[in-house]
Amino acid sequence: MKKIFNWTNIRLVLMLGAVGFLLAFTSKRNQERMLAKSEVIFTGDDNLFITNEAVNKLLIENNTTARSIRKDKVDLNRLEKSLNRHEMIEKSEVFVTIDGVLKAKVKQKTPIARVLDENGSFYIDYEGNRMPLSEQYSARVPLITGDVNDGNRKKIAEMFKMVHDDDFLKKNIIGATVSPNGNIVLANRNFSYDIDFGRTINMERKFSNYKAFFQKAVTDSTINKYKLINLRFTQQVVCTK
Repeated sequence: MKKIFNWTNIRLVLMLGAVGFLLAFTSKRNQERMLAKSEVIFTGDDNLFITNEAVNKLLIENNTTARSIRKDKVDLNRLEKSLNRHEMIEKSEVFVTIDGVLKAKVKQKTPIARVLDENGSFYIDYEGNRMPLSEQYSARVPLITGDVNDGNRKKIAEMFKMVHDDDFLKKNIIGATVSPNGNIVLANRNFSYDIDFGRTINMERKFSNYKAFFQKAVTDSTINKYKLINLRFTQQVVCTK
């Protein structure tokens, strides 16, 4: 019985084998190459609480430069975890480009308030966690004094997230004093009255009441007559002259 050879198919198989070999060879050579450089990209706010150099140091660890690191020796997952543990970083993404650049996209934590107490000072970030002050940049956020602790910090953070996310409140509310019983008195930017907010309950309703009061008081020119704005009662705003 005669065998019939299909030379076209044979050539195709040989070509595919050669291409596969070249790709594997090229991939291996590429992995063994040294990194070209490292690059840090900060996303979001332009104000940097951590320097480019500090992030780069975490990326290249004990190596002097990125050029001393082989591409196949880079553990991207470990580098991301290392960056994400940094007290100024919310999240990061680390990858190597085709041309050998080790890149890190970094999103910093967002401070929403600054606490000043007998033990020093720190920020509360958007997630309600402690965030240290930075030597690079000082955020313009409301200043909180009084009794801030691990038990009430999350609720206070929830409150100041509302302030941070609202254009009017962000411009108007500049500080707060927290009493041991949980009551909060807010300070505003342009007027001499205090805002008795009460406890951190019904917060959306209280802020809505305050904005309604403010609009009416500015319209009828009575806003400068008050010394205290009481928001504790969600059905009404009680003003003291």
